[in-house]
Amino acid sequence: MTPTPAQHIRSRDNAFVKDLRRLSLDSTAYRKQGRFWLEGEHLCRSALLRGVRPVMAVFSESFWPAAPLEWTQAAAQNIILADALFAEVSALESPASVGFVFDLPAAPQLQPEVASVILDRLQDAGNVGSILRSASAFGFRQVIALKGTSALWSPKVLRAGMGAHWGLQLIEGADLSTLAALAVPIVVTSSHRGAFLHRTQQDKAMAMPCAWAFGHEGQGVSAELEALAHSHIRIAQPGGEESLNVAAAAAICLHAASTVLLAR
Repeated sequence: MTPTPAQHIRSRDNAFVKDLRRLSLDSTAYRKQGRFWLEGEHLCRSALLRGVRPVMAVFSESFWPAAPLEWTQAAAQNIILADALFAEVSALESPASVGFVFDLPAAPQLQPEVASVILDRLQDAGNVGSILRSASAFGFRQVIALKGTSALWSPKVLRAGMGAHWGLQLIEGADLSTLAALAVPIVVTSSHRGAFLHRTQQDKAMAMPCAWAFGHEGQGVSAELEALAHSHIRIAQPGGEESLNVAAAAAICLHAASTVLLAR
């Protein structure tokens, strides 16, 4: 692929810059534009390593002359922004020098028998991104985000996911009725009921593949989702804390499930 000649932009009133600013600062702008923004070398490189190509590559003016070939030939179109303009568009405290614009993937069909993660109205983008990262690391290939969950392709979730998006099938805005199509048991996490996670590991009683459900940071999993559960699991906390952060709990549960699967 040979990129078209680079386009230099110095005006903050440019239409592309306005759209890019929305993608960077508005968590749901990607839904309207059908595109999303990824900033920084690590995240951009993670996409390229997965074979995901951007539609546009955006560079700061000072970085452009030294930009490596992998960046300048990544997209069909290169955009060069004045440094002050790039900093204005960026949502980072220390703006990066490169970012990619991607087309939003088409909404996938739910895969009934795939090991999955269900997100029930999680609000914090950092928690959501962290859970996506754990899901990808531990072999859970499908994430179903119920309505009310933080936008999966928002800049904050993308940053917290650290490239996990590329290894996952992401279904967002799902109704509870969507879960009826799952052919794997739903496991609900709880701080006060159900079998202890370490005992299910020892007894090899943990169902795999399954769909782990993690709920709202304050309210937990809804009663309606709990009613669909095949089992409830809790994590032993000998230190006496009332509960764990949902992203930390998810990492523990998903890792435990992956070790059970590997041991079989």
